[in-house]
Amino acid sequence: MARLAPVLLIGSVPLNSATEVFSSLAEHLGDAASRYPDGETGDRINWVRWQRHVFDDNPDLELVAAKRLPGFNDTIDRPFYSLRANADLKRFAFKPLGYAAKATESYAEFRRLKQKGSIPKGVKFQVCMPTAVSLLSVFVNREQRAAMEPAMERAMQAEVVHLATNIPHDELVIQWDVCHELVGHDGGIELHFDNILAEASERVARLVDFAPPDVEVGLHLCYGDPGHKHVIEPVDTGTSVAFCNRIASLAKRTVDYVHIPVPRGFKSDEYYRPLEKITVPEATAVYLGLVHYTDGLTGTQERIALAKKHLKRPFGIATECGFGRRNPETLRPLLDLHRDAAKALS
Repeated sequence: MARLAPVLLIGSVPLNSATEVFSSLAEHLGDAASRYPDGETGDRINWVRWQRHVFDDNPDLELVAAKRLPGFNDTIDRPFYSLRANADLKRFAFKPLGYAAKATESYAEFRRLKQKGSIPKGVKFQVCMPTAVSLLSVFVNREQRAAMEPAMERAMQAEVVHLATNIPHDELVIQWDVCHELVGHDGGIELHFDNILAEASERVARLVDFAPPDVEVGLHLCYGDPGHKHVIEPVDTGTSVAFCNRIASLAKRTVDYVHIPVPRGFKSDEYYRPLEKITVPEATAVYLGLVHYTDGLTGTQERIALAKKHLKRPFGIATECGFGRRNPETLRPLLDLHRDAAKALS
């Protein structure tokens, strides 16, 4: 069973380098968090946008549009790609996505700092990746996503193999960021399949099973963060709980942790009540996105108290999404808030 450290870090951190990220996490959290991401710094800070190179460089694809996505709270023209008329789907493939290559570079620094004693001994190195559905939903026109999906899943599997080959299994954590599946389920966007809970869960379970059983795997469930606002606000925790339960039941290996987002203003029993139906095994740690910088320790403690009324098992805390799009000046106070709020879990 994965250790239930009180704090989970979602992934992105608005600093300049992995070295800064690791050092800041160690200084402010220590072993209160048992997994350190590299912060997805540089061109990776805006989640999947840096993956444009994978589509631009594919000779079987062409750029067909640059448009703004309905429901997204930003003003970015996003590129969309389509298969060329002469593309052979039997041979169609994506080049390496780059997640494993970036992570291997960051792990070298993680290992150096850990050997130096700057990172606590029991902390593992966390690598965060989007699902195939999310990448295709961001870059490919809806009518062609199903045709490209097998190739994207193979590319994801190759990334996991690369990670498991180059990073010791007892120090590696792979986190799948499950976003478009939840937003699509709740009506925020259109996906390329209809029975969303069942079909999306099967897809995510396949991704989970790519990792060797002695590598930790987690799920970050998400409603997006464009413009620092959800694509669609969840009505309650019901969708997240349903996805957690179904993915964990379909995966052939253990899901070591799940993360469920909680918007700041949701302070009623109705939002938390579906947590009573969570059925993931005891071996799966549960983290709730209860920490919000804007209402600080008081608001976070109120949400912890509400969650404890409905989730009758130990749980850890996190923010509802990554830190990457926030003002860097808020980072250190936010990390201190995690540390202080974790004490309320005792």
